[in-house]
Amino acid sequence: MNQSITTLKGIGEKTEKIFHKAGIETIDDLLHYYPRSYVKFQAPVPIANLEAGKIQAVCGMLTKDATVKRVRNLQIINAVIRDETGILQLTWFNMPYMRSTLKAGSRFVFRGKAVKHQAGLAMEQPIIYRLNHYEEQMDTLRPIYPLVNGLTNKLVTGAVKQALEKYPMQKEYLPEPVRKEYRLAEYNFAVQNIHFPKSEEDLLYARRRLVFDEFLVFILTVRRMKDQQDGVRNGYVMKECSSASQLLEKLPYQLTNAQKKVWDEIRKDLAGEYLMNRLIQGDVGSGKTIIAVLAMLTVADYGYQSAMMAPTEVLARQHYESVNEMMEKYGIARKAVLLTGSMTAKEKKLAYTEIAEHRADIVIGTHALIQEKVVYDKLALVITDEQHRFGVHQREVFSEKGLESEKTPHVLVMSATPIPRTLAIILYGDLDISIIDELPANRLPIKNCVVGTDYRDRAYRFIENEIQAGRQAYVICPMVEESDMVEAENVIEYTEKLRRVLPPAIRVEYLHGKMRPKEKNEVMERFAANEIQVLVSTTVVEVGVNVPNATVMMVENAERFGLAQLHQLRGRVGRGEHQSYCIFVNGNGGEDTGRRLEILNKSNDGFFIASEDLKLRGPGDFFGIRQSGMMEFAIGDIFTDANILKETAEAAERILKADPDLESEENAELGRRLREYWTESMDKLAL
Repeated sequence: MNQSITTLKGIGEKTEKIFHKAGIETIDDLLHYYPRSYVKFQAPVPIANLEAGKIQAVCGMLTKDATVKRVRNLQIINAVIRDETGILQLTWFNMPYMRSTLKAGSRFVFRGKAVKHQAGLAMEQPIIYRLNHYEEQMDTLRPIYPLVNGLTNKLVTGAVKQALEKYPMQKEYLPEPVRKEYRLAEYNFAVQNIHFPKSEEDLLYARRRLVFDEFLVFILTVRRMKDQQDGVRNGYVMKECSSASQLLEKLPYQLTNAQKKVWDEIRKDLAGEYLMNRLIQGDVGSGKTIIAVLAMLTVADYGYQSAMMAPTEVLARQHYESVNEMMEKYGIARKAVLLTGSMTAKEKKLAYTEIAEHRADIVIGTHALIQEKVVYDKLALVITDEQHRFGVHQREVFSEKGLESEKTPHVLVMSATPIPRTLAIILYGDLDISIIDELPANRLPIKNCVVGTDYRDRAYRFIENEIQAGRQAYVICPMVEESDMVEAENVIEYTEKLRRVLPPAIRVEYLHGKMRPKEKNEVMERFAANEIQVLVSTTVVEVGVNVPNATVMMVENAERFGLAQLHQLRGRVGRGEHQSYCIFVNGNGGEDTGRRLEILNKSNDGFFIASEDLKLRGPGDFFGIRQSGMMEFAIGDIFTDANILKETAEAAERILKADPDLESEENAELGRRLREYWTESMDKLAL
């Protein structure tokens, strides 16, 4: 399974590079590249029953040959079809070759999204199927994969089919009693049916097994870290801190009671007998960063170093500038240094020297902080911001950087992801948990509304008015590019649409995860500087720059996101002195999704929302709902799969209690898989 994907027919050097961009290098990588959703081809509906905004199929006869007209650089192909219930206008853009297919009297199935026109409903860019071809696909589940530039769904589907046919079945590694007790599918059945399920029932059964596997490996890894950390003596005992006290006296505001409680817990950890391993959970804007700064100043007062790792360069730079500004403003003589991947070789070399020679007390950066070239001097504290964006192994490697001084550093983890405590105990089993459940008094609550697609024009006018008043806005879409398979707004086309509807003076730009890091940083920095007024983005802004001037967050197809993730997105606004607003657009208009979104409408409390999300999202909800991406699970979702997560934790506890080193015959294969996973993870981090 570790063979290169080039062993598959049709994957040469050029195609291999495209697959590599998606992180697919081996057959094993390919088989674990799971579909992000599935499309079920339903029977065609009568033209009279078409619904606006919904992807459906119709079967009809062309009333006459298709026509082509040119409008500037655009070629528009028009055709009309008829069935027993009515007629339907069809339109394609820049596809003139279709004229030879679209002849009067021909019958086809057309599948696409119906849109409202002045003359009634029409269908734009529908896919054409011959009647027998469509019948063959009806009622089957077709996988839709996440794609990168150059990679098509057809290419991935073909490669996966080949791999499943060509390579032998894998040895089952879960003990039989565990599989039976937790109703888990056989491993090879699960892999086959996650890609090409014969039914929804088989898909659910397959997915349950793969989610269980993913959670089990994660929990066993967390337990391994806990065993290594338990009882480790504190080699960096720090009891007092004049710089932290000085900062607290000079701040123009008082810490909230929740912040004071958490700061007391950290001070006790730093002064205690054993090392600190602590998680701070708190909503966006609850004031976690100031607590981290107080901890880093304490470390600096004792002549030690601290390092803080952020998931994006934009966030790392923002932390760096914020810390420097604070120290300068309040007269604290400590030096911070920035280290990110996009810095020039000269800038990195200077940063390495300042870190190694301890000319920097505080080091702030991205993954660059855990590279081999970085040598710290007495690293006493490591902090990861937005922990769910980092794997457990990355945190482990980060904490091991302190061993260059032959002492293990304290670990502080910060997360704005509100996870119910029952799940947090499982996911962060190696950490003590502190919660900041109180927002600063000067924060104005965000005003929310849940609306249908017919509200868009009013929303655009509202955004325009806010911008005229000097403010800025985010618009979130679930997709980067259009897909005929998924019914959702996409970033690139939406940006063009907004540029047409809003006045030319308003600068509209887009941001998505497929852009190069340098491009993303540049866009976010221009948005922060108000050079861009409207930013159309995917969820890449969920962890992004602090823009207090942004007062509107409009989320398209809000029904495609989990509530906890929508709450995270909403946290991008409401960070300044002005009133902020969040507009959730329910793209499918369904009552069930309307009820889900109403929870956001009524509450700004992240922990309440996360708990409600947990209650509402059942086992079938992964169809069409975007995964949270928390903890970087490839298939599991901690909210949708909360029950599986709890069962997995129970199973892990039983397995380890009976066989702590996984050495028995029954657990030998699981132990081997786990050691392989740890080795591969560490190898990837070393690259």
